[in-house]
Amino acid sequence: MNKKLSIYYKLNNVLIEELLKDENISLYKKQSIFQKLTFKAKTYPDVYFHNGPLDEEAIEMIENAKKIIVNSYTMKIEIIKTCDITNDKVEVIYPTITSTYLKPKDSKEIVSQEFNFDKKDKIILFHSKNLLKNGALEFLDILASLSNDNYKAIIAGSKNQIYSLKFKFTKYNLDDKVIFIDDYKNIDLLYSAADIFILPTYVKAFSSNVLRAMFYKTAVFVSANSASKEVIDIFSTMDSPTDRSMQFKVEALLSNKGELKTIKKTNKESCSEFLFDAQFRRLKDIVLNI
Repeated sequence: MNKKLSIYYKLNNVLIEELLKDENISLYKKQSIFQKLTFKAKTYPDVYFHNGPLDEEAIEMIENAKKIIVNSYTMKIEIIKTCDITNDKVEVIYPTITSTYLKPKDSKEIVSQEFNFDKKDKIILFHSKNLLKNGALEFLDILASLSNDNYKAIIAGSKNQIYSLKFKFTKYNLDDKVIFIDDYKNIDLLYSAADIFILPTYVKAFSSNVLRAMFYKTAVFVSANSASKEVIDIFSTMDSPTDRSMQFKVEALLSNKGELKTIKKTNKESCSEFLFDAQFRRLKDIVLNI
């Protein structure tokens, strides 16, 4: 690669950091106040990585950059509907996986010992940065509807959010089924130990935790309003955060060891395309062909 290119982003990630290691790729600098006062012609980045709302600045970047990178087709469709650009200007690169694989059997042994429950119990995991927006109460509603007793549920999040959630938890009769974990240092260990990951989210943005769960050989359920639905099958997609069929789907997996094993294996295999090396090759090819 010989030509010089500039890139700009709303939210940094490991793929962007790796791209910036190339001496021919630089980070675009916004026009200074002095440049504006001297009426210097405004320039734009060659590549713009968009994430988040389509505000005025984002739309300007999208319409003037040579190539736009987003992390879901949901966002691509929204951009094309909102901005004056063609379909081929926007490329989709899903979030990448950089975690180191841990053996589920070993992870479950560690987690069950640390939190004092039977290692034979299935583990149902809920974890996010914003517990309520991502469906913590809906997750508890699903647990309350289950007739199976062969599981432990783990809700992991920040100390403050777990503290607040516990006040709402008092109305549920799930004291012996739910383990609250705050500020846990090794979140990957929880994903590796889990059998089922449920995210009944109200957030539209792509959740990289869905890919993390799949990578660690975990069955996944996520609500259809999330862009993360793009990487899972129909069975794993919840119609809404309050999808009533979840009781039967979760109970089916808790009762059928063979079916659960098949789904977990399929998820692990299907996420290979999201590993760092594969994703970075795709990104580099896009940039090289500008």
